[in-house]
Amino acid sequence: MVKYYWKKENVPKNLIVKQVYGIAFSNEGSILLRVEDNKYKLTGGRPEKADKNYEETLKREYLEEINVELEEVYYLGYLLVEEENHQKYAQVRMLAKIKAIKENKPDIDNGKMYKRFMSSINNVKKYLNYSDLAGNQLIDDAIVMAKEKYKINSNEDEYFI
Repeated sequence: MVKYYWKKENVPKNLIVKQVYGIAFSNEGSILLRVEDNKYKLTGGRPEKADKNYEETLKREYLEEINVELEEVYYLGYLLVEEENHQKYAQVRMLAKIKAIKENKPDIDNGKMYKRFMSSINNVKKYLNYSDLAGNQLIDDAIVMAKEKYKINSNEDEYFI
């Protein structure tokens, strides 16, 4: 069984980063989710050699997958993932503000067209449906940080874009 641990610190230098995903907030305080096969997910992907840092990876992935521009990106922490074979790696999580939502288009890597959904901060954990404590902790920390950094409030409006 794979185990996840939420860490609000920098990734140790000896730990491989396999993912960079973001929690992106609108000015109104909603969180943008990607819908794939009727499942709600965060957006992100693997760092590439051309990416200078985690922020660049996140911005590139949001453009490639759901055609959304981000700004005011902050490091949130990482999930320490421990596989059954005891291999460990990191999945970085970032906080971002939505700069522009452009016309939806297929993901340039796989041709899939994802739906985009704006969730209220009060319901986002229900949509993501994380079964582990770590996933829920990172969402809680993202909401707290977004309220501080972006001065957002709770918005109950939910809609597809």
